[in-house]
Amino acid sequence: MKTLNQLLIAFFTMLALTAQMAQVHAQQVEKPVFKISGKILEKGSEDPVPYASVALLEAESGITIAGAVADFEGEFVISNFEAGKYQVQINFLGFEGYTTPVLEITDASPVMELENIILVSEAVSLQEVTVMGQRDLIEEKVDRTIYNAENDKTLVGGDATDVMRRVPMLSVDLDGNVSMRGSSNILVLINGKQSAIVASNVADALKQIPAEEIKSIEVITSPSAKYDAEGTGGVINIVTKKNNLQGATLNINSSAGLRGSNLGLNANLKQGKMGWTLGGFGRAGYNILGSFENNQLVTNADGTTLNILQNADTRNNMIFGRYNLGWDYDIDKYNFMTASVSFGLRNMNNKQDGLLTETFFEEELVSSLLRDVDIRNLSNNVDVNFNYTKTYEKPQKEFSISSLYSQNNLTNDFVNSLYNGTFTDIASRIKNNNLGRNQEFTVQLDYVNPIGSGKNQILEYGAKNIMRRAQSDFAYFTAEGSDGEFVQIDDIAFSNEFSYDQNVTAGYASYTATILKNYGLKAGLRYEYTNIDADFRNAELETDIPSYGLFVPSLNLSRKFQNGNMIKAAYNRRVQRPFLNFLNPNINAANPQQVSQGNPLLDPELTDNYELSYSTYTKAMTLNFTTYFRNTTGSIQPVRTVRDDDIIFTTFENIGQERAYGFSVFSNVNLSGKFSLNGSVDGYYADLSNGLEDPLFAASNQGFVLSGRIFANYSLPNNWQLQSFAFMRGRQVQLQGSAGGFGIYSLNINKQFNEKRGSIGFGAENFFTTEFRIRNELQTPNIMQQSIVGLRNMNFKINFNYRIGKLSMEPSRRKRRGVSNDDIKEGGGEGGGAVLNSN
Repeated sequence: MKTLNQLLIAFFTMLALTAQMAQVHAQQVEKPVFKISGKILEKGSEDPVPYASVALLEAESGITIAGAVADFEGEFVISNFEAGKYQVQINFLGFEGYTTPVLEITDASPVMELENIILVSEAVSLQEVTVMGQRDLIEEKVDRTIYNAENDKTLVGGDATDVMRRVPMLSVDLDGNVSMRGSSNILVLINGKQSAIVASNVADALKQIPAEEIKSIEVITSPSAKYDAEGTGGVINIVTKKNNLQGATLNINSSAGLRGSNLGLNANLKQGKMGWTLGGFGRAGYNILGSFENNQLVTNADGTTLNILQNADTRNNMIFGRYNLGWDYDIDKYNFMTASVSFGLRNMNNKQDGLLTETFFEEELVSSLLRDVDIRNLSNNVDVNFNYTKTYEKPQKEFSISSLYSQNNLTNDFVNSLYNGTFTDIASRIKNNNLGRNQEFTVQLDYVNPIGSGKNQILEYGAKNIMRRAQSDFAYFTAEGSDGEFVQIDDIAFSNEFSYDQNVTAGYASYTATILKNYGLKAGLRYEYTNIDADFRNAELETDIPSYGLFVPSLNLSRKFQNGNMIKAAYNRRVQRPFLNFLNPNINAANPQQVSQGNPLLDPELTDNYELSYSTYTKAMTLNFTTYFRNTTGSIQPVRTVRDDDIIFTTFENIGQERAYGFSVFSNVNLSGKFSLNGSVDGYYADLSNGLEDPLFAASNQGFVLSGRIFANYSLPNNWQLQSFAFMRGRQVQLQGSAGGFGIYSLNINKQFNEKRGSIGFGAENFFTTEFRIRNELQTPNIMQQSIVGLRNMNFKINFNYRIGKLSMEPSRRKRRGVSNDDIKEGGGEGGGAVLNSN
């Protein structure tokens, strides 16, 4: 009986506990879930503002109760709070902060959805000028990395080459040649367009663009089908400064230094629907001294050796600039036109004084020659473009037609003067005239159409035609003495005219979709058909280059997380067509011991790119990790052989295979409103092979390549600002050797005055280094060569900037479009408001 009573007591106790738990659970189920959601957009463009910080403040005390971070689409959700009166506060660097009116959350209305919150770009209003607020120097977006050059005061007096050295994933040598993650096969655009000067020589083009004219640099490592298939390494878009101002302004930029000076004027006029821009920037480089050393050891077939030693002092002088006239007109709310004409020039003279060449057979001196070499590298270009864009009431729907005509004239001449045996008088001279011209005419149609009921699917398609012509008129002349008349050499190998016509017709389709809210997909397919016709004026040299068609797929996938982190994967195929600097059959013998010549029969090279990246964000730091694999077939590589006269001869062939396994890490840290620090490290393992079996010509090379940069900015009291920069590029692996690494650094201090209308600053570059010495090596079965190029690049400069005019901002109502030819291998206030809806 006692046991039964105990069981009954236990049974009823369990019933009571179960009933109590059920009651508690029912109360929990009935308790409402409180939530506030919304979407953040940028005023004017209506683009989402991703990763903005969102805080929920108690209305009476202002204490933060909860918070969230907007996702990539600008959407946010705040939860985990109780009923009460609150305000939502939005903050993001580069925009004015916004706080909602008081919101009351009750048990009856626990969920509140805010209509679009509009953020306005941060601005400081002065009496007669509006100065845009600072943004992060580096921005990471879903398909590109952006370097905001307009915020880098150390670039005053520099050019686009100096800007490129600060951009993550890019490397620039002292000659201005740019590579992206180890590949120099990149497409460079200017405001989404490619001009003929960029097609012929990227390094020359960059030196024509002053840094003060650049707003930002966009690096696109995995281009979609919309972009031309050219550029195995990716796409670089240089975005120049534009505005949507009403009124008139005049801006003056100038600097004077030990080795370079610049002067620029930029004027804007905007009245009503029509706007005009007129700008001119020029820069001179002078007193750039250096040195050249070369030691090449050639092993003959009988085992004997020939050692050639060379050295000289060098002098470089240059002047370059870019001038533009722009026009835009808003026809009505949905139609607008833009047109522009731009001119550029670059004149550079390189001199080698006293180039001494000593030749030793075994250890015996057999000849000693003294020369002076004068090289002229001159160019000028003109770009004319016209764009028409039609938008619709349906958001994001757009049709555009763009056209571009571009011409670049090139002069690359040299005179080589040989002294007599006593080194007192000039015995003879050799002159090479090499006149080149690149022309392009492009027409492009693009149509963007959102599909479905929402904005999460977009279909883009279009067509494009590029007609190109490259011409090279070259000739060699000889003369006796220092004042004898030049006589042309009658040999078709040395004097001829070469023309190269290329017609590329393309069509593409691209589909973009958001899947399950957090997944993104962008897939596309492009087809390009290329027709080539090459011809020599002298028919004895024949060229027969077949036409070809290519399918180019691309796929981009992304996954975003609630905290704003993102992981991306991408694949694309790219093609790299050679152009004039690889094709030009002119023989360059400025240094008679190292002769080079282009190959007009080159085929394009094909590259498959695979990429995986991860981005993470905190309140004060941005981190990005990327790893990639790049496989190139038919790679265009320089091939060096020894001629019968013991001269090293360089040309280009499609006999290379190149694999690159790489990574990049970059970080942007904003420790406070006064101090910021960003830097990056890029590295890859290169594996190159020409695939030949003959031991005399077979070549392969492997090695790890590393580069890095760091940038620091500190705001001092009384409108002073201090900035420093350092860049290092490691040894570059080549098929038959390596190119030496180097490092540069700079320090700049800037003071704003007269209510920030003007600024004056002082800069120093490479102030601890007397001379850079870059060591290059060449290794083949019968050639060992080491050359050293020295450059005295220490510079001190004074910078001055002043702005005149009265400006007022208006919201941007349109998106700029234009032609982008992506396919040449080389060798861009009002407060916000929100309407409340309760559910």
